Order: sequence, then structure tokens, then C-alpha cells
Amino acid sequence: MRRRRVKAGAPIVRPMDTGRIGWSDLKLTALLVFAGLVGTGAAAANHGQTAPTTSYVLMLAASLPIAVSRWRPAWAAALTGAATVAYLGLGYAPGPILFALVVAVYRLAAGTPIRRALAGAAALVCAGLGAVAARTGAGLSEWLDFVSAAAIVAIPAAVGVAVKVRRDAAADVRAEQSRRTISEERLRLAQEVHDVVGHGLAVIAMHAGVALRVLDRDPARVRQALEAIRAASRDALDDMRAELAAPREPERPGSPLRPATGLADLPVLAARIRSSGLPVAVEIGGTVTGLGLPAEVDRSAYRIIQESLTNVLRHGGPAATARVRVELDAGALRLEVTDTGCGAAPSAGGQGIDGMRARAEALGGSLEAGSPPDGGFAVRARLPVPDRVAAHGERP
Repeated sequence: MRRRRVKAGAPIVRPMDTGRIGWSDLKLTALLVFAGLVGTGAAAANHGQTAPTTSYVLMLAASLPIAVSRWRPAWAAALTGAATVAYLGLGYAPGPILFALVVAVYRLAAGTPIRRALAGAAALVCAGLGAVAARTGAGLSEWLDFVSAAAIVAIPAAVGVAVKVRRDAAADVRAEQSRRTISEERLRLAQEVHDVVGHGLAVIAMHAGVALRVLDRDPARVRQALEAIRAASRDALDDMRAELAAPREPERPGSPLRPATGLADLPVLAARIRSSGLPVAVEIGGTVTGLGLPAEVDRSAYRIIQESLTNVLRHGGPAATARVRVELDAGALRLEVTDTGCGAAPSAGGQGIDGMRARAEALGGSLEAGSPPDGGFAVRARLPVPDRVAAHGERP
């Protein structure tokens, strides 16, 4: 099967429906046929005429294409319009046949490009004008019938165009929202992979340096460093697999789409950092880990602390020490990671600091990072928490 190539900038056509005839179309067609069979003779009688067989044939020719008007609106409008123009051109009294014309013109306008729909409606009006003008003895009543028929074409055409514009605008909004969601998910995934892989590599590099320094004189320390490298690489791979698999996992009630990492994992993180040779002190005020923090707040707090400690490993120097404080204060979770290193922080535009700040701001919080006057480096973050959590965690 050949695929059509869409040129850049070409208008996107969104038909109302394609592929098959629905029951609603068949019911509508049957209703139009029934109304035509019942009402054509009555309309002729109101004009002092007798409806000939030809008027019924043209009525059927105008009504039956409605069955495919949702699937093939242009074809249906052409067939219905031709039958209606012939009906009026022969001088038959306007009747239920005009209902089929209304449906055909509406679906033409709502289901095809606007220019094509307007051109089709204009062609129908011109054809009707020609049919009336060609009639011999066309008087005032015939021209009034033509004006009515032209209005019957113009009104559903305008309504159909309005519906199409609104539907296309809504589709564009949904498409833009989908693209934005995908873009945000990609950025989130990139940040998560950066944090997970960056932390793992920093720990591995630190242990590898230790192993190289004691390679000849302390085999037991080398073995310990290699085991730490294996554990860090395994943890990093497991976290990365979980992050990459999360978007593909079907959402199940009560099951998180992302790995459940949070402040409860801080002791493990601190132990891993200490094993790399960086002394870390952790202070968690009150019962922060038992307050039922929202998953995003809990996760972001952990990632901010993890990235901050990773930066200490990278930039703090061999004599650096680190201190982590977590406390609940004034309706917010406050994080502070300070170190006594050389203060050589990542550049202000680095992905690490920017990523931490983006995490905090996405939750309505803030993050500050820089070198204090007494040296080292400090990261301070404030993450808002719900009132129920803040009330539960208030100090006595």
C-alpha cells in the first residue's frame, strides 16, 4: 500500500469520519426518504400542482447519497445538489428534498477543506441560478424560491465551516498538549538519567581512584573498592532500567509509574557516599520520613540531595566533608547540603544545578546554590508541602 507524502506546511484535513457507513447515516437517510415520500405530494398540492413521478425520483436521488455523506461528503453534496437543482429547474414545488440538501451541504462544509466547501456551495448556488434563469416563464414566485434555496445552501455551509474550524482548533490544542507532554516527559527522563548515571559514575570514579592509590600495598582495600564499584554500577543500572521502563509500563490502580525513591533511602545514599571516602553527616528533623509526603516532593528532595552530594564528590576535593539537613518548617520541606570543599562549584549553567532548580520550581519551590563567605559550597532548597503534612509535622 502506497503512503501519501504530506508536504511541509500543507493544511491538515480532518474528515468527520472515514471508512464505513454508520447506522446513524442509514437512519437519517431512511427518515429523509420517508419525509420525501410523504411530503413531496403535499408540497406540490400547496402550490396548486400535482407531484409527477419524476419529482419522487429526484427526491430519492437527492436523499440516498446522504448515506455516504459522512464518508464521502464531496460526492454526496454533488449528487444531492445536482438532483435538487434539477428538481427546482423543472419547476417542482420546493419540499422535503431541501432537507437532504441542508444535510449534504453541512457535511460538505464540516468534512472538507474550507476553500473546497465554499467553492462547492457557490457552485450549487450558481447552478440553481442558471436553472431558474433557463426556465421559461419564471416569475416572481420562482425567484423567491431560488432565494430561499440559496439561503438553504448558505446557512448550513456557514454552520458547517464554523463547526469545522472549532473542531480543528480543538484538535490542534490536543496535538499541542500531546507534544508538550512528550517533550516534558523527555526532559524529565533526561534529568533522571543524568542524576542516576552521574551519581553512579561519580561514586565509581572515586572508588577507582582509591583502588589505584592502594593497588600495591593494600589488596584488601582494593577488593573493597572493587566491590563498591560493582554495587554502585549495579544500583545505577537498576535505577536507569526502572526509569526507562516506567513510561512503557501500563498504569495500574495503586501502582506508581516511577521507581519509589525518596527520603527514606537517604541512609543508603549516605553510606554509599561515605564508602567513597567523603564523610557525610545526615540530620533529619522530627519525623519527616513518616509524614506521608507527596511522591513528587519526596522524590525530588532525594534527587536534589543526591545531585548535591555527587557535586561534592566531583568538585569538593579530597579533604571535603558534607552535611545534609532535612526539616519541615513553615509549611515547606527545607533541604540544605553544605560541604567544606574547595568551593569549585559547577558552572551556573550546568545541567546539575539547573536540573535541581527546575525540580524545585516545578513543585512551586525554590533553590539557591553558591559558595558562602567561609568557603565550601551550599545548596538550599524549599519545597512546599500540603497543609495536612505541614500541620502533622509542626513542632510542639
